[in-house]
Amino acid sequence: MSYETILVDRKNHITAVTLNRPDKLNALNLTMAAELHEALAIEDQDDDTRVIVITGAGRSFCSGADLTPDSAAAPRASNAPGLADATFEALQIEKPIIASINGVAVGGGCTMTLSCDIRIASENARFQLPFTKLSISAELGSTYLLPRLIGYGRATEIVLTSRMIDAREAGEIGLVNSVVPADELAAATAEMAATLAALPPAAVRLNKKGIRLGMGSELESQRRYEELAAAKLGQSEDAAEARLAFAEKRDAVFTGR
Repeated sequence: MSYETILVDRKNHITAVTLNRPDKLNALNLTMAAELHEALAIEDQDDDTRVIVITGAGRSFCSGADLTPDSAAAPRASNAPGLADATFEALQIEKPIIASINGVAVGGGCTMTLSCDIRIASENARFQLPFTKLSISAELGSTYLLPRLIGYGRATEIVLTSRMIDAREAGEIGLVNSVVPADELAAATAEMAATLAALPPAAVRLNKKGIRLGMGSELESQRRYEELAAAKLGQSEDAAEARLAFAEKRDAVFTGR
């Protein structure tokens, strides 16, 4: 399927989605949000896709909302989701998402990575949440996700000061999982994606869901979820393959069944 603002490439159970407005530093607009929503929904339902990678074309990951005058959207229903809501909803899928952050990630470009499951940054990446200095509210669930990721104090400082932070600091405070040289970003991302793609797909999805639920749950309900997930996974062909491969001292080959 062809899109106006993103590129989609599928290979070896991994789907790469590239934000493709390099002349605008991959700034978000409603078209991009809608295309992300459609593409990610399709990949989430496609059994051949096990992992999704999101990155940016050119020198930027995403510079946030497109604020240029020519970015005005076509007329839409009054109850249609705004840009922040549409982008957030696009990322709420079952399969794991890796953000491969190749350059600047500002505003919505930064907060969208918080809904991804693993963040790998180039040493050239920079991050900023400029909402306070723009006299607007932080969005895409960032006031919920950011403190849980890096702690209350650091989250408060970064949001209230609106300061830019470099990749080194982002790695030190846990905003990203790892930082790699710019020329190694693609390889590091591919290695992580391949690792996830080789695992039992249902187990990856259910464990991702469990971790997400656990952020806002209490212990007993979370334990009940774990019991249900364990029972479901235990009946799968992949579980039997995992046990057999362990006994035979070989690598397991998972089919998603």
